Amino acid sequence: MTTQGTPIRILIVDDHPVVRDGLRGSLERDATFTVTAEAADGEEAVALYRAHTADVVLMDLRMPRMGGVEATRRLMELDPACRILVLTTYDTDSDVVGALAAGATGYLLKDTSREELIRAVRSAADGQSVLSPAVTSRVLNQVRGKPRGPLSERELEVLRLIAEGNTNRQVAGKLVISQATVKTHLLHIYEKLGVNDRAAAVGEAHKRQLLP
Repeated sequence: MTTQGTPIRILIVDDHPVVRDGLRGSLERDATFTVTAEAADGEEAVALYRAHTADVVLMDLRMPRMGGVEATRRLMELDPACRILVLTTYDTDSDVVGALAAGATGYLLKDTSREELIRAVRSAADGQSVLSPAVTSRVLNQVRGKPRGPLSERELEVLRLIAEGNTNRQVAGKLVISQATVKTHLLHIYEKLGVNDRAAAVGEAHKRQLLP
């Protein structure tokens, strides 16, 4: 429970009703938790968070309309104290890095046991970071400088346009792709170059002679 003795309020965000029902059932078997709302996508999650401020948001990643990474970013802008615990089936480097960079408090996989989930929700409510073992190893590999793959041709195209001063919208227009796809390419570029922003990516690319 929270410091006031009231149950920890949870907002579940997942595009599969069966998953939401299962999570609600598992969590509310414990009297210290209450599910205040459920959202089927990131856009709905932001709206529901405004109406039902939660102590912890359980966030899926890949959903229609707005995915979990963008929803996490929006929620953090709305409330910097928001505690977001990603719960997904995906554990690729880009998913993990994207979610944590957006502000997620923790990252769990859906094969997590009920006991581990409950501990993670309590920890997230207390502001503690929670990572599944598989995710922890990926983060450690990032920190230790595990060799990253080369940039793809499309990623190089995006990086060249960024280096020329184009915005995400302009890059999307020139390559005939969505802005969301541009952001995804940028996350992959940051990951592969070991940087955190556009300027650093361009600088590192010049060092590696990836740009003219």
